[in-house]
Amino acid sequence: MNIVITGVTRGLGRALAEWYIANGHTVAGCGRSGPAIFDFRFTHPEPHSFDAVDVTQQVKVQLWAERVLGSLGPPDILINNAGLINKPAPLWTVPADEVSKVVGVNILGVANVIRSFAPAMVERGKGVIVNLSSGWGRGVSSGVAPYCATKWAVEGLTKALALELPAGMAAVPLNPGVIDTDMLRTCFSDGAGSYPKAEEWAKRAGPYILALGPGDNGRSASVDGFEA
Repeated sequence: MNIVITGVTRGLGRALAEWYIANGHTVAGCGRSGPAIFDFRFTHPEPHSFDAVDVTQQVKVQLWAERVLGSLGPPDILINNAGLINKPAPLWTVPADEVSKVVGVNILGVANVIRSFAPAMVERGKGVIVNLSSGWGRGVSSGVAPYCATKWAVEGLTKALALELPAGMAAVPLNPGVIDTDMLRTCFSDGAGSYPKAEEWAKRAGPYILALGPGDNGRSASVDGFEA
């Protein structure tokens, strides 16, 4: 399968990309870190492709999508994984620019990527779009109101998208569960170390995502075994 993943330079995105490549799939990915992307290119050469892309910039996302579509064709699976979380604090103390950055990546970035890849997938009439949600996209916690707001938005955006897709396609909001990543350490500090690592998660999440299909369209899904 051809799989497109955003946010491949760290955490869940990196673990997923490496799992899919190791299991014979072709991956095109993007991330914000140029040096990390260069490392990916070195360790995973063609037919895989990796580019430094800011998903909040529609023009840059579109150019990246055109390159990927030109070389690999429409993805079988599109995974919107890129995301940010705010430094935990009461909402009224979170700086406006920090809120904007979280909203920009977690909502606008998802929309930009879908806008750039979905037309080719719709024209082909098949494919699965997986948007990474969160347990905090179905519940809430103090200190992370901006992040919660964006992940609730991802749930709604994905479910609305599901109504718009043709038969044979699917859009799925996926709660990955609680995994020891840099993002979790922002909230839990060293306590995040008690949770499974991203590589362990990918061994379960990778095949789980591969199994998603039209019957899952619009369903809020979770990776079994990693819920809080």
